[in-house]
Amino acid sequence: MSETNTPASDASQSSEVPEKFHRKPLSFVRRGDRLTPRREKAWEQWAPSRILQVPRQVTDTSVAEHASFDQESVYGRMAPLVVEIGSGLGEAMAHRAAEVPEHDFLAVEVYTPGLADLLMKSAANGSQNVRAVQANAPEVLDHFLEPASLDEMWVFFPDPWHKKKHHKRRLVSAHFVDQVASVIKPGGTWRLATDWQEYAIQMRQVIEADGRFENLNPGPLATDSAPDQGWAPRWEGRTLTSFERKAREAGRIPRDLTYRRRTD
Repeated sequence: MSETNTPASDASQSSEVPEKFHRKPLSFVRRGDRLTPRREKAWEQWAPSRILQVPRQVTDTSVAEHASFDQESVYGRMAPLVVEIGSGLGEAMAHRAAEVPEHDFLAVEVYTPGLADLLMKSAANGSQNVRAVQANAPEVLDHFLEPASLDEMWVFFPDPWHKKKHHKRRLVSAHFVDQVASVIKPGGTWRLATDWQEYAIQMRQVIEADGRFENLNPGPLATDSAPDQGWAPRWEGRTLTSFERKAREAGRIPRDLTYRRRTD
């Protein structure tokens, strides 16, 4: 989500980062990780069992190529797996995990206070099915998750990087679509939302150009004369977060997109 997906470029953390880590701009800017007393208490209590440890390549949000995710070992069962990229303050995941305890949920986030909030909220809901990995999302998709292992993927309110010179930092790109297509099961669902119309249009363009995803609410791209065609209705499973509420108060209209991974 935009308010928490601005954790600082890993490249700024070390002067010895190999050149390959500078080639692709990150979709986030690292924010401060200082915890309030409540968040610190939640982190100390729940992080050891619910924040997954992954081998790092160079930086503290990187994922080594030999990393692996054993869902059965992590959750003690095999169940439908839902992954959220950029879980922010954990509102959406904690809410849905309590509603659907028969599913497993994995948050991918770099912002420590946000993860601490997710731990607090899921514990308050009594949810035993939430885990998180603190890492750069593209590396999680490349090195951590197994191919065709996800039943559902969420990308809600990623940083829009609205200045044109920063569009290269946007998470949802053709390369990212290719990564998502590799980890979602055939027939699996990809849900997205953004409150920036121009970014919403770009999302549709790059996802639908890939060809491996079917828009479950097809229609022509929005125009001045037909602004609401082709968008999904607001998904009832996504709780109204503080961020979305602020976006609406500012006059921005959130757009939902729902895709299915093609089976052919």
